[in-house]
Parts: sequence; C-alpha cells; structure tokens
Amino acid sequence: MSSLDTQTRGRTSRGRLRALDAYLCHAERELLSRRDGPWARAVFVDVGFGEHPWTTLESAEAFRALQPELAVIGVELDAERARAASAHADARTHFREGGFELPLGEDEPARLVRAMNLLRQGPPERVPEVHRTLSRYLLPSGLLVEGSADPEGAILTAHLLRRGPDAEAPPFREALLFHTDFRHGFAPLLFRDWLPRDLRRRVRPGEPIHAFFSEWDAAWREARAAGHAAPPDAFHETAPRLAARTGGVETDAWLLERGFLVWKAEGGVSP
Repeated sequence: MSSLDTQTRGRTSRGRLRALDAYLCHAERELLSRRDGPWARAVFVDVGFGEHPWTTLESAEAFRALQPELAVIGVELDAERARAASAHADARTHFREGGFELPLGEDEPARLVRAMNLLRQGPPERVPEVHRTLSRYLLPSGLLVEGSADPEGAILTAHLLRRGPDAEAPPFREALLFHTDFRHGFAPLLFRDWLPRDLRRRVRPGEPIHAFFSEWDAAWREARAAGHAAPPDAFHETAPRLAARTGGVETDAWLLERGFLVWKAEGGVSP
C-alpha cells in the first residue's frame, strides 16, 4: 500500500458528486461508452468512497445509462468500510480494500479513475506522485479526476488529467473543472477554498491560478455592473467575458446553464 494513503473521515453524503457525474456523462460520453479492444474490459474506479458507498453507486447508475455493462469498482482504505459496502455488490459492482496502489487485476484496465476529497490534508508536493500512481492504471487516453467538493456538493473543483501513451509519464493536466449549484450565491472566490490541494495555496501574485482568478473576478464585476446580479445570470454572463481575457475557457451553453466552467490552459493547467 502506498505511503501516500491516509485515512479520511469518509462522510460522503448522497448526491455529493452527482454534478460531476452529469459533467462526465456529457463531456466524456465516448470514454464511458467505448467498447473496442481492451475498452470492453475497462472499468470505472471510485477511490476512497468513504463510510458509505453512495457516490460509487450513484455514478454506476449514471454511467451505465451510456454503457450498461460497465464494471464499477469502489476502493476504500478502511477494511471495515470495504466489507460493509460489499452488501451493495453485484456482478458488475465490486468493493475492495486498497489505496492509491489500486487493487485491480491484469484484466481490469481503467477507463476512468476518480479520487475526490482525498488529498485535501496531505502535503501538496506529494500530489504529483499520487496523480502518476493512479494514472498508471488507465488505458491511453483514460481520465483521472481529482479534486474537492463541499459536503453538500454545492461547490466542486477538480483536475481533469489525461493519460498519454506512456504509462510511466505524468498524466497531462488537461483542464480544471468548476461547478456551483448557486445555493451559496456566486462569486469566483467561492471556489478558492475548494481548489485541488496542489493549487489552493498558489492563489497568490505571480502564479497562473492567481492570474486566472484575478481575470475571473474582474469579468464577474463587469457582468454585475451591467445588471447581471442574480447568481446564475452573473455566472452565465461572466464566462464569455472571462474567455475574452483568458485563453482556454469553454463557453458551451450546456455547461454554463448548469453551473460548470472548464478551463483548458494552453500547455495544461500549471501546478
């Protein structure tokens, strides 16, 4: 078991990651439904599902709308939690004890690995090692999702990391995903405390993530000054203003109407 693995409180509530499920079903439809070659055996792995396996089971239901035969594996460091979750297992849904060294068989390549709310307390300099370890289990072009959400799932941020052809190389930091359901209103800085671990303390002058938030805040103030005060309206109107200031901001209507913002910085999102 990796020395990076640490016990978490694991109090994940129902629905905490449903917005992330919706995003992945929309943006990664091909990844989730692909069945050619080794993809026919490729699994979804939910790392650190917590005290109860609600997020794993909810994701299984969402993803199987695209790929009914998808195998889903929930992984939990705590042996008792893994045993208790096995009550929900079936022929396509499995729960196993393990950490970042994933307990997968040779015939179980991963198409998607999700590790949410696991690295918030660890040292940020170790995050790249975790990313590299988890991405080794992915098929080429497979996706690693790592980040944080508040307890209710109202605010979420996540790295979207893509595995390249070399399993030993670090995954490409393809994008940063933001989501809000507006129950806490909207201002860009609402996301700062929920950034992935390796970015949270980098929101300071001279860092790319600080520059991004500065431009987002300026775009938000412009939108509000133009009369867009309601949180969903302000969010929607801020995105194209931000895109005009910062490269790589997606302005797809589906995303914005549902409270998602995706930033694909040129060359990848810098750590």
